[in-house]
Amino acid sequence: MKVFNFIKTIAKESKILVHLYGCFIGIIFLFSPISASKILYRISTGKKLDLENPKGFNEKLMWLKHNWRDPVKTKCSDKLLVREFVKERGCEEILNEIYAVYDNIDEIDWSKLPHQFVLKCTYGSGANIICTNKDKLDIKKAKYILKKGLKIGFLNKTAEFHGDKSTNKIICEKYIDTLQGEVPIDYKVYCFNGKPKIVLAVKDRFKGLKKMFYDTEWNCLEQYANPKVCNGNIEKPENLDLIIFYAKKLSKGFPFVRADFYSDGSRVVFGELTFTPAACLSKAHNALGDAYFGELLKLPPKSIGKYREKRIYVHNKNINN
Repeated sequence: MKVFNFIKTIAKESKILVHLYGCFIGIIFLFSPISASKILYRISTGKKLDLENPKGFNEKLMWLKHNWRDPVKTKCSDKLLVREFVKERGCEEILNEIYAVYDNIDEIDWSKLPHQFVLKCTYGSGANIICTNKDKLDIKKAKYILKKGLKIGFLNKTAEFHGDKSTNKIICEKYIDTLQGEVPIDYKVYCFNGKPKIVLAVKDRFKGLKKMFYDTEWNCLEQYANPKVCNGNIEKPENLDLIIFYAKKLSKGFPFVRADFYSDGSRVVFGELTFTPAACLSKAHNALGDAYFGELLKLPPKSIGKYREKRIYVHNKNINN
C-alpha cells in the first residue's frame, strides 16, 4: 500500500513522471491487461480491484471493460463513426453540422475556417479546440494540441480495449451558440441497461467550472457528488425531456453508456457516447455515489469476442451532415 501511495504522490510532481507512470501502465498492459487495471484502480482509489464480485460503479465499469467487448463500442467511441450509429437509431436530426474532416493538421486551411468553430480529434478526449473568435485564436497552440491528440502511441496508458487510434482524424464542426452567447452546458446522461437515470451537468468550462448530478426529473443529487469536483446549482434545461428521450434511444442494448448532449436553448445537439468515464476511475461521485451508481448497473453475461473491427472512414474533406 505504501508503494502505491508513493507512486501516486511522485506522479503528481511533474509531467515527466506522469508520462513515465503512463508508460509503466502501458508496458504492464501488453503482458497483462487485468494487472494494469488493478494497478490503476489501486493507485487511484486505494482499494483492491475485485473483478470476481464487483460492487461499486467504477469497479463494475472495470469488469465491463474486460468482460463485455463489442465492435459497436469501438465504432461509437469514434466521434466521426458514431454519427452513423446515431443515424441508424433514427436520431439524425440531433447531429451537429460538420464543416470538414482532416487526416492531419497540415490539411487545415485556417483562413477558410468560419469565425467560430470547434476542432476535435475523433478518438480520445482533451484534444478539443473551441474557438469563439478566430481573430484571437492561438493557432500555434491549437496545432500542438491537435498534433498531440493525433499521435499514435504504442503503449496503452489507460488500459482500455474499445478505442482504435490507428485511423484518428480531425473534424471541424459548427460552434453551438446559445441564447446567452456562452459555451453550451454539457448534459452527460448516465444510462443503465438502456434506461437514463442520472445526469451530470457541466457548465462554464473556461470560467469557474461547475458540475452537479441530477436525476431525470432534475432533482439535485448532491449527496452522491464529490465536493472536490462538483459544486454549484445548474439550471434545468427547457428541453430536458428531449435529452432523456434521445439518451434512451441511443443507449438501448448497452449495459452502460454515458450519452452526452448540448442544448442551444431549444434544440438538442448530440455530443458523444462514453463507455468508460475517466477510464473507469471517475472522481466526480463520492463513495456513496459509487455504491448507488453501482447498484443501478446490472452486469450482463461475459461477452469477450472480437473487440476491433475493420473500419471504413469518410475521406471527403468537406461534408455537410
